[in-house]
Amino acid sequence: MNTPHPSSPTPPPPAEPTRDQVRRWRRYLADEIAEAEIYRVIAARKNGPERDILLGLAAAEKRHEDHWRALLGEHAEDLPRPSPHRVLLRWLARLFGSVFVLALAQRAESDSPYAKDQHATPAMAADEAIHEEVVRGLASRGREQLAGNFRAAVFGANDGLVSNLALVMGIGATGVATSVVLFTGIAGLLAGALSMAAGEFVSVRSQRELLEASSPTQVTLEAAKHLDLDENELVLVYRARGMSEEDAVHRAQERLGHLSCDCNPAFSAHPDGSQGPVDYSEDHEAIGSPWSAAFSSFCFFASGAIIPVIPYLFGMEGLAAVALSAALVGVALLCTGGVVGLLSGASPLRRGVRQLLIGFGAAAVTYVLGLLFGTAGI
Repeated sequence: MNTPHPSSPTPPPPAEPTRDQVRRWRRYLADEIAEAEIYRVIAARKNGPERDILLGLAAAEKRHEDHWRALLGEHAEDLPRPSPHRVLLRWLARLFGSVFVLALAQRAESDSPYAKDQHATPAMAADEAIHEEVVRGLASRGREQLAGNFRAAVFGANDGLVSNLALVMGIGATGVATSVVLFTGIAGLLAGALSMAAGEFVSVRSQRELLEASSPTQVTLEAAKHLDLDENELVLVYRARGMSEEDAVHRAQERLGHLSCDCNPAFSAHPDGSQGPVDYSEDHEAIGSPWSAAFSSFCFFASGAIIPVIPYLFGMEGLAAVALSAALVGVALLCTGGVVGLLSGASPLRRGVRQLLIGFGAAAVTYVLGLLFGTAGI
């Protein structure tokens, strides 16, 4: 058992703690045990500094646990279940690992009641405040690793949800046949997904073409032996790549064989001004393939756009189909909004509700327009 933190002396317990105090301290103790376990579970999947940091957090929670055990005495047995939030975090940690759990744990640390509880030491309140920043730093690493393709997937699916729900709601409100709504929804899915895929293909392809146009070629090596030594055009090549005149002259002399050097032929100036070999293949790999980017965008958008159409695929019609479509999309919007909140470090619930309101707002506008310009009006 860890000894109490030297700067966190345990205050003497009240002569006879009240039932409310015992209940509150038991809840604190259960939560501290759960939090320490959460950090240990995540640490078991990590290596290096991150593992050490997480184990340090678990050790701090153990000190807090010892504090409440000392105050509770005989009441420290048969503890209640931790708060539902911490039960969820513990389950997620065992199932999924760290990224989302750390983002949620960050918010849990920020909601610590110790600053307002006279039986929690100032050092414990300070620990919790520091823990929030530590977990924020760990969570930000995870967000950076996850932010690329996963963020694109979430936003692509969200675009499909909102745009196709608005389309289906608007057409459905006009009073046309169910088959028309169904085919309109499918057409919206394909049109939106193909548009996203085409846009992503063009974007990635253009980036690769720009990079290829900026990459140096081997023509300088082939032409070097024919250059006029008094008017060395090779110097201009290297100066155009960002070298100083002195470095360009030196590099040209190496290429012409007047100086010995085992440097990479793709030598150029780095964007930050440093000198050294540049591997342009890494830039191409970072940008990715235009075909894979297009396919991913198509699938992300389609995965969201299919949800509003589901009731119509099963033959539902009228208000029942509209209501079920809105309900399914509402659940999906809450999920995608919550994920965006986790990735951005904001409240998942608040982001989910915001996304829900935006999606339903767009759908409500098109639904009203559909009512106004329905089959009767047309």
